Amino acid sequence: MFWQTTRYSIDLTRPRVMGIVNVTPDSFSDGGRLADLSAALNHCERLLRDGAHILDIGGESTRPGAPPVPLEEELARVVPLVREAVKFGVPISVDTFKPAVMQAVLDLGADIINDIRALGQPGAVEVVSRHPSCGICLMHMHRDPLTMQVLPMQGDVVPPVRAFLSQAAARAVSAGVARGRIVLDPGIGFGKTVEQNFSLLARQAELLAEGFPLLVGWSRKSSLGAVTATQGLAPEAASRLAASVAAAVLTADRGAAIVRVHDVLETVQALAVWGAMREQATPDSHVLIAKKDQGTLG
Repeated sequence: MFWQTTRYSIDLTRPRVMGIVNVTPDSFSDGGRLADLSAALNHCERLLRDGAHILDIGGESTRPGAPPVPLEEELARVVPLVREAVKFGVPISVDTFKPAVMQAVLDLGADIINDIRALGQPGAVEVVSRHPSCGICLMHMHRDPLTMQVLPMQGDVVPPVRAFLSQAAARAVSAGVARGRIVLDPGIGFGKTVEQNFSLLARQAELLAEGFPLLVGWSRKSSLGAVTATQGLAPEAASRLAASVAAAVLTADRGAAIVRVHDVLETVQALAVWGAMREQATPDSHVLIAKKDQGTLG
């Protein structure tokens, strides 16, 4: 399985780690840390040293309650960094829903458009369909960042999330986008409750049944803080390292092809341990473990 992007065909037979590069003053976890180009480039280089396979650059915060960012401001944040980042020799993703930003970064050689609105803005589908090969991530979001957690989804979210992603992919394909360019993201935390987010993880196979690779971002999300708060941990996003790594491994174990994370080194190490175990697993060993669990082996 490969993900076709502008300059790279990304092998997804093993999980890939997408490192987050937020050039925003108000992101929920690391806002303001990468305010100038030099700091952002240094951060990119550190993520690559830590083992990131893809860099995801964002110039507009999508945390709950975040206000919209004017087009010119987002362009000023993102374009200078993308211009330099495409020289790193790895796929560069840009997290944006604005067609004008998509066009600008694709003109600079960006490889992937990561869109929280699943190409829902007028003109977005046309921008990516005109491009011969850029990768596209279509994400599910309930409502918008200002209101998504004020009025989250109700009930069983898996069927509507699956249906939304299926329809978004179908629209892109009908516009001329090859299926091999598309991955899907269930949008953990984007208008869902804690229980609903974990339902999406537990039932991830239902989303994979659509036939597209999954990109999933659990890193430092508030749902992780909600289930670890009883362990005496601080509620701040930066305290969620262990929980974030655990969630990344769990989502990879359930078939996710790409995990989007802040803490690249720790995630890469954890996935290496998981991968080493997977390489040694055999059908016979699974049978023996199952029998022992049933009490049939001494």
